[in-house]
Amino acid sequence: MSEAATLERPTTRPAEQVDVLIVGAGISGVGGAYHLKTQRPGTSFVVLESQETFGGTWWTHKYPGIRSDSDLHTFGYRFKPWTGTPIATADEIRKYMGDVIEENGLDRHIRYNHRISSASWSSAENRWTIEATRTDTGEPVVISARFLWMCQGYYRHSEGYTPEWAGMDRFKGRIIHPQTWPEGLDYTGKRVVVIGSGASAATIVPNMCDKAAHVVMLQRTPTYFRTGRNAIEIAEELRALQVDEHWIHEIVRRKILLEQSKFTDRCFAEPEKVKAEMLANLRSILGPDYDLDRHFTPDYRPWRQRIAFVPDADLFHGIASGKASVVTDEIETFDEGGIQLKSGQHLDADIIVTATGFHLNVLGDIDFAVDGKPLAFHDTVTYRGMMFTGVPNMVWVFGYFRASWTLRADLVGDFVCRLLGHMQEKGAERVEVALRPEDRDMPLLPWIDPENFNPGYLMRGMHLLPKRGAKPEWQHTQDYWAEKDIFPAIDLDGAEFVYK
Repeated sequence: MSEAATLERPTTRPAEQVDVLIVGAGISGVGGAYHLKTQRPGTSFVVLESQETFGGTWWTHKYPGIRSDSDLHTFGYRFKPWTGTPIATADEIRKYMGDVIEENGLDRHIRYNHRISSASWSSAENRWTIEATRTDTGEPVVISARFLWMCQGYYRHSEGYTPEWAGMDRFKGRIIHPQTWPEGLDYTGKRVVVIGSGASAATIVPNMCDKAAHVVMLQRTPTYFRTGRNAIEIAEELRALQVDEHWIHEIVRRKILLEQSKFTDRCFAEPEKVKAEMLANLRSILGPDYDLDRHFTPDYRPWRQRIAFVPDADLFHGIASGKASVVTDEIETFDEGGIQLKSGQHLDADIIVTATGFHLNVLGDIDFAVDGKPLAFHDTVTYRGMMFTGVPNMVWVFGYFRASWTLRADLVGDFVCRLLGHMQEKGAERVEVALRPEDRDMPLLPWIDPENFNPGYLMRGMHLLPKRGAKPEWQHTQDYWAEKDIFPAIDLDGAEFVYK
């Protein structure tokens, strides 16, 4: 805990005053800025971004083929039509975000290279004091805000998660994490091993195939994948009919969301049938003799972990062509020439990519304090996955695991703007959530049920996250289809909201 986090107000310089401070200029922060600008005209706000430009994950990651694993009709904002292919590259997504910034004059609100170190709430002033440093100049920055909107995402951008394997220091080649991909890496003719089986690995492997001598995807356990054309037929048909793009965007979003909801329900209701369908699709590409049971048949039901979409099945065509292969095994040790597996097999490698996940980042690695006391978020209870008991004037954006992140960012954006308006109408300077009398004996549970969803990054960081209650309003339900109706109907004068 830094000394700054225990202070209620800075002693170095007068603080700049704003109504709202948004943390992060990724997909959520840019969306939040748009909602404030359009729904709350006259509200003063700034967006602080630690990186040198906007984009968040789409700027951090620069590995070969970096692309979305959600369709852009739902990952894109509801207010701006997406007109490209549903699975888009990082450059295409940043171009889209850049258009939102330019078209709405958001650039004057965004400040890059600002790393926040502490955020301190003062009940005497009913304001947050945010202390940051300009990473390009070293200049300290102090801002006082009435409301704090956390849009910083959920993982640490500065470093990815790489397990410690024996012998890593002996390896004579390069070990690279996708999050810190070196610029200009030449892998022509190189033997590459990609450790991992998630969306990053499924993207990197086919995109390195053409230049590398061979690419191996090394996984400890299999993952479910869905494949399909990188196109949406109804969107193509509507464009051929010259239907307005805003109509197309809304129609396609609704169609995708309904299909996603039905698919998720089927994963719970008939998991074996869904599994058989997904595996049959892979077998049609890999052939009848390929060992699907070993390499692509997980031992858990579909959607207990995230299912990556592989556009045009490029990963599987790479395997079928012989340019790539999959090895399902455990690592014994690294050595000078590659990886020795527990089965006795040796994987020769010049480059090893550790697509092994990331570090969960709870609220930006910022030292928080309320009235001089350090704030431990794991001791709070979440209200609908966006507010926390005992934490005034703050909302957090945490998206969906089984649907596009931006869907929830838009819902939360509407909620924040409505909440700010309600506070203004009441003449309130402060709002926080609190358990109601009927909630006092409610069981408190981990942030999410591991039987429902249990990826490694979440399990490793569960102890950092707030608690959830046994009632829907005190948890992140992960159900967009329900929340799209619940959020607009939230009673801001309900007993769980405490105003001062």
